[in-house]
Amino acid sequence: MVRVSSWALTAAVLLALGSAAWAEGPTQPAKDGVSARTTDPALGLLGAAIGAGVVVIGGALGIGLIGSRVTEAIARQPEAANTMFMPWLLTAAMIEGATLFGLLICFLAYSAAKAL
Repeated sequence: MVRVSSWALTAAVLLALGSAAWAEGPTQPAKDGVSARTTDPALGLLGAAIGAGVVVIGGALGIGLIGSRVTEAIARQPEAANTMFMPWLLTAAMIEGATLFGLLICFLAYSAAKAL
């Protein structure tokens, strides 16, 4: 469960940061001796958008899997519902925190690519 969202977070962060860095392009010498950068901000924007989508999908899958497993467990043993609620809530909160962190990284990559 947590593995799905952690893989999604890692992939999204690498995609967003890598495409934002790749969008900067190589440095080319200018005529007056000052180096000019060729930029393609569309690649950074695309990477940030895809990364944000992957982060949200991964977080939703993780929380959905946890919710379904807890519901199945409560259906099997209703008397254990009180003991299952807190670990479920903490795990869902950790996944949500990782998802928000991944979205923040994607938004930062988006703003960096937009600034180019």
